Amino acid sequence: MVDDWLTLFGEEIYDGNGAIVVFFSRDSVRQLERQFGREPVRRMSEYLDCYKVMSSRDATVISIGHRYKHMNRR
Repeated sequence: MVDDWLTLFGEEIYDGNGAIVVFFSRDSVRQLERQFGREPVRRMSEYLDCYKVMSSRDATVISIGHRYKHMNRR
C-alpha cells in the first residue's frame, strides 16, 4: 500500500545519478489526508518516512527503504 501511495502522491526528485527518488513531502501528506482522511493517515504515519528509488530511463524500481535523515533537495 505504501508503494502505491508513493506512486500516486509522492514527490519526485532527480538524484543526479540516473535515478528518481520518490518520497512523502508535507504537500503529499496533505493530499493523502484530503483523499483518505486524517485518522487513516495518522495511523500509517510510521510508514510515511519511506522512499522509493526508480530508474529515470524506464521507471524500474531499484530500491524501497525507510529514511532516518532529512531528504536533501537541491
